[in-house]
Amino acid sequence: MRDGIVLDKVALNLGTADFDFDCHIEAGVITAIAGSSGAGKSTLLNLIAGFERPQSGRIFIAGTEQTASHPSERPVSVVFQDHNLFAHLDIFTNVALGISPSMRLSSQDRDRVENALSRVSLAGFGKRMPGSLSGGEKQRAAFARALLRNKPVLLLDEPFASLDADLRLQMSALILDLHTETANTVVMITHDREEIARIADRILHVEKGQIATDEAKADYLSRFAAPVSPLSGTV
Repeated sequence: MRDGIVLDKVALNLGTADFDFDCHIEAGVITAIAGSSGAGKSTLLNLIAGFERPQSGRIFIAGTEQTASHPSERPVSVVFQDHNLFAHLDIFTNVALGISPSMRLSSQDRDRVENALSRVSLAGFGKRMPGSLSGGEKQRAAFARALLRNKPVLLLDEPFASLDADLRLQMSALILDLHTETANTVVMITHDREEIARIADRILHVEKGQIATDEAKADYLSRFAAPVSPLSGTV
């Protein structure tokens, strides 16, 4: 079985919606999942993460079958649009859960948490509560937690939706830097062609619960009249 992520004839029915995915997401690249609302992008991400179980077919991640594995057992980190922060815990604790659910942290672990917060421009926010943060700040806190999990696969569900233009550029650059450092596999849902141009290597276009196209970024963008420039640089 190939490395990366493989959905082998995966079928899922959710009410009146049928999903059939058969694809290989290459290891060590940034793949964008594009498509209209309701096409099945989030369902595809949920199948990889383990939040949905297929009725048939198999799912492999890094060469190991994960079809029946619990989400916590899969080698993936996930950042969703709704942040998934615990309202009763401060930001430091929310982020530190990426290292240890029991919160048994060494001094080195605490330094890692502070560094992760700094990398997403939340230095000094550790004692703040989620309710006091803006949507963009909550999104960055969730991303900091995912960084600390240090998994080989990073799944992102419209990670920049709550960010302003400047922060989108900054977070795009951070993802590129981390990808360069770790050679991890990144799968990102986005509706934004500029985001695709900045950071994606390949694009899966989802239509009506299936993969309609799997193509390189240049081929995908060439179908649109107004090209946008890719991003380079570091945070």
